[in-house]
Amino acid sequence: MKEEDRRRKAGEEGFSRREAPGMPADIRTRMIQGKVAAGDSFTAVRTFAREDTQHFEEISRDRNPVHSNLPYARGKGFNGLICHGLLVGSLVSEIGGQLAMLASGMNFRFKRPVYFGDTITCTLVIDEMDQTGRVKCSATFSNQCGETVIEGQLFGVLPNEKERELLQKSQDE
Repeated sequence: MKEEDRRRKAGEEGFSRREAPGMPADIRTRMIQGKVAAGDSFTAVRTFAREDTQHFEEISRDRNPVHSNLPYARGKGFNGLICHGLLVGSLVSEIGGQLAMLASGMNFRFKRPVYFGDTITCTLVIDEMDQTGRVKCSATFSNQCGETVIEGQLFGVLPNEKERELLQKSQDE
């Protein structure tokens, strides 16, 4: 099965990445091989639709009318209905999940609204990594116009050698 077909089947069609030269193409493979380090960056891209916000609203119970009531959203100064900020911010979870990172904290600064149909690129950079795998990352979320919509920080722990071996075994099966 082609990698693209596998990703589509797994629901990962919005996944993309920016790789360091000479590194394996798959983020999970890099992590298993212990080839993730401070300075590495990873990118996920997604176009947000109204249906995404409707599903997020059902799960989160965040029923702020800026997401569903156009007159209200315009009254708040927006050009249309906007996506939930935490839904957009969840792009860091796509990258963190590929790295099998256990998140210990996240901070977001919401700079601009994200409208339905906007394509958002999340670039996560590992800023610091200690010998135990604890990481501090920065994330920048930009829209299709190159405008920063969210700035974030992520703190977490990458798998240790034993955990990477377990992942390798499950990947081989």
